[in-house]
Amino acid sequence: MGKSQHATPTGDGRKPATKGKPGAAQDPGTAQDPGSAKQPPGVRVVLFALMIAMLLAMLDNMIVGTAMPTIVGELGGMDHLSWVVTAYTLATAASTPIWGKLGDMYGRKGVFLSSIVLFLIGSALSGMAQDMGQLIGFRAVQGLGAGGLMVGVMAIIGDLIPPRERGKYQGMMAGVMAVAMIGGPLVGGSITDHLGWRWSFYINLPLGAIALVMVTAVLHLPKKRSQTRIDYVGAALLTLGITSLVLITTWGGTEYDWLSGQIIGLGVLGVVALALFVLVERKVSEPVLPLHIFRNGNFSLVTLIGFLVGFVMFGSMTFLPLFQQTVQGASATNSGLLLLPMLLAMMAVSLFAGRVTTQSGKYKIFVVVGGGLITAGLALLSLMDTDTTRFTSGVYMAVLGAGMGFLMQTTMLIAQNSVEMKDMGVGSSSATLFRTIGGSFGVAIFGAIFTHQVQTTMAERIGKAGEKMTSGGAQMDPKGLAKLPPMIKDAYAHAVATGTHHVFLWGAAISIVGFAAAWFLKEVPLRGGPAKPAESPEGADTPADRVAVPEAV
Repeated sequence: MGKSQHATPTGDGRKPATKGKPGAAQDPGTAQDPGSAKQPPGVRVVLFALMIAMLLAMLDNMIVGTAMPTIVGELGGMDHLSWVVTAYTLATAASTPIWGKLGDMYGRKGVFLSSIVLFLIGSALSGMAQDMGQLIGFRAVQGLGAGGLMVGVMAIIGDLIPPRERGKYQGMMAGVMAVAMIGGPLVGGSITDHLGWRWSFYINLPLGAIALVMVTAVLHLPKKRSQTRIDYVGAALLTLGITSLVLITTWGGTEYDWLSGQIIGLGVLGVVALALFVLVERKVSEPVLPLHIFRNGNFSLVTLIGFLVGFVMFGSMTFLPLFQQTVQGASATNSGLLLLPMLLAMMAVSLFAGRVTTQSGKYKIFVVVGGGLITAGLALLSLMDTDTTRFTSGVYMAVLGAGMGFLMQTTMLIAQNSVEMKDMGVGSSSATLFRTIGGSFGVAIFGAIFTHQVQTTMAERIGKAGEKMTSGGAQMDPKGLAKLPPMIKDAYAHAVATGTHHVFLWGAAISIVGFAAAWFLKEVPLRGGPAKPAESPEGADTPADRVAVPEAV
């Protein structure tokens, strides 16, 4: 392991030349961090640039979530509220495999920069939206760019840092997450209150410019041209299947009856598309989503857990600010501050889990405890009503945040450790894809549950007038709500409290599945730790899977 390893993180799709027998365990001191043998500070600068890009994608949803009540109040369309997030996450999910494959074929840097530019175009257009339809469409453009941001960051980090050593850098990831989730609601609330909701999108532009400059300056990866064709048929079928299922969860029981022709038709279309997708992926030479990676039990389990984490996380972050502003009377800025218990708990726990994982190589306990805490946190949040104090809701959110902190980075770590190094890119993109799909499903299903409960409760309390107020895109802006008669205002507060109660209760029930799945994970040694040449760890795909060198994807 000498000079030949200095160019390991190239992103050109070729395995680095190594001395000795194939699959032989390398000296951890020289093989774990290819950048450290030559320029450790350079690797840190690259990672910092990647964190800026990740912040760009994560910050947006946090800012927009806080601004959503005001956006709905100006543009109308409360029944389409969930689609502002769903369009973003759906586009992200559909584009993630394509971005990952493009990076493998043409080099990650150019593709990564292209995704940043597309994200910024979507941000600028979203800020200029004149109605809810335009906003949803432009948010989809943003989502296309965000798919490349997330998978690009994860795949490049997977190239540079082996799983056992990644815990040391998990603090950086947790820090970015904290800045996004704590700073996002605060910035979003402040911008909404003082500059207007449109600046919640425009704020991405200067941050994106910084990301473009830094990535261009410090991330030096060779360009690559490949004759391999992208699996467009597989990507189209996957997109069609995902879209059909999300539309079912969005429209079922609200726009159309569950047994209507539209919903049944979408169900049939989704099942057929996904069945054809599986057939195509088994035959093409370069599948957009290789099915063999799911033969690894740990990968399949952690993908399911990641799906559920995305499901409950996006749901809670979408409806908690609405509860705080409508029921607890918080301003947009204060609703961001009220999320601090959840976000600080998430950051602290993530830092702790990363440090312990690096030192011990153990991770299963964190997934089990995290699943239990998420279930408990959602169950507690379902107890909130119009009399719940901010302190009580803060304690409930801290429990949920601690559970997310145990799971957010650990699930990606396990996913990357469960595939061969040559599959690092598809492993990263698949884990990102299913977490994003989970978020899309979560917001769609929770949105349908919430809207139905709000309309039902309003109808029960003040009759047809209440049902009319919350249907057809009625404008229920928090500022406008304060001007309504006390009886109507009280009825709407109870309606929102009832809606969030059902959202979190269903979330707790669904998260039990993830908690149960965590118990079946196997404690497979993380790559990059002390090697044991004589042993073949259970769950590893090949002997080469134990090589500590983070091969290029």
